[in-house]
Amino acid sequence: MRISASRLGSLLGDDRGDGPAYLWIADGIRAAVADGRVMHGMRLPGERELAPALAVSRTTITKAYSVLTERGYAQAKQGSGTTVVLPGGRPDEGDAEPLDDRPADPRLLNLVQAAPPATPGLQAAFETALEQLPRFTTGRGYYSLGIPELREAIAQRFVDRGVATSADQIVVTAGASSAVGIVLTALTAPRAAVVLESPGYPNTVQAVRGTGRRPVGVPVGDLAAHDEALARAKTCLVVLDFQNPTGGLADDEHRAQLARIWTRRGTTPIVDETLVETWLDDEPQVRPMAAHHPGAITIGSASKTHWGGMRLGWIRAPRHLVGALSAARRSFDLGSPVLEQLALDELLRTRPGLHPEMRRMLRGSRDRLWEFGIGCGWEATRPHGGLSIWWRLPRPRGAALATAAEREGLSMLPGAAFAVDGRGLDSFLRTPFTLRPEDIDRVLPALRAAAERAGLSG
Repeated sequence: MRISASRLGSLLGDDRGDGPAYLWIADGIRAAVADGRVMHGMRLPGERELAPALAVSRTTITKAYSVLTERGYAQAKQGSGTTVVLPGGRPDEGDAEPLDDRPADPRLLNLVQAAPPATPGLQAAFETALEQLPRFTTGRGYYSLGIPELREAIAQRFVDRGVATSADQIVVTAGASSAVGIVLTALTAPRAAVVLESPGYPNTVQAVRGTGRRPVGVPVGDLAAHDEALARAKTCLVVLDFQNPTGGLADDEHRAQLARIWTRRGTTPIVDETLVETWLDDEPQVRPMAAHHPGAITIGSASKTHWGGMRLGWIRAPRHLVGALSAARRSFDLGSPVLEQLALDELLRTRPGLHPEMRRMLRGSRDRLWEFGIGCGWEATRPHGGLSIWWRLPRPRGAALATAAEREGLSMLPGAAFAVDGRGLDSFLRTPFTLRPEDIDRVLPALRAAAERAGLSG
């Protein structure tokens, strides 16, 4: 795989700074490699091609490539040019998501994970965070509610979306699943029933069970079933923005009806907004649930917009609940890492939400999978946000398709994995589109062969 001179030039941008041009080129390529915009194994343009594209001399390009090679980010071979490498070898993708006890099989193409790669600018954010870290190392480093700077930045995101919020309403956590556990521990009794949408996110179900509470599934979007379930349960958790796995977006009328149900039932509502900023086409003009119901507890995460490896999430809650949440938080851990919090604070202040380049990438991958599924005769509502397509298959053969896919070297999950009780939904399949378009192109032949094996190829 090769990156063109024009593409590389667009990644480097126009801000050349005051230093030598070769360092601008080397540092820019290194940052793009660290962010995943230039991938391990990509061949860089030759000096003769890149020099005029960047309006520099060939000597400058040669010197930049030498710096990259010395730092371990490139490898030069006679006759093959200069190839990007990652220090330490090939990238480690980590376990598949949703997570289970089995390590991801590196031999399988991954169509399980609904988490995008790191946002462009991540390494620069960490470099800025390192510069700020000495302000904190004179203290003990424990911030059970989160560092003040990050709590203020998260609160400002709510303000920007039309919900008055102050930093003292924010609790920083180790991701959204941790936030679920903290809220349930603080505000519900052991073995309490928690109403969840089905299909839903498997890790949320695990988080509920992990606290000793009982998940009760209701169909996604069914207000009557939701209302009826809350006659026997006092807590619910919903995803209203690009619901995982269906991709559904609740309009303001639906949210208003939910608010009325919760008020009448005396419900403690938990609203998961992890995917709220993953819109792909037009930004939705809907009000956050906290604007409809001031008592709603909102949880969020950096995993889908910035990077799952940061392991940072948050809770926005009414002020009178923050003390109980803080006490529950200490039963999980004593606080999140300061360096990661500083890096996320930098990202939220400089580039909140999905980076435009990431949004373009996700659109391209979504469109490839959409065309494939429609061509197979599968049905779905085209998602305008989120990270996956939820397909209705022509026949209830989802489990058979997942088994056939594994034989083709492709890892994926059947619909039953997203049922709250782990059963049924065999007529459904989730296909995440978080791989880069070129990787989706590698996946599609295996998916087509699996669909043919399972009798689902149209």
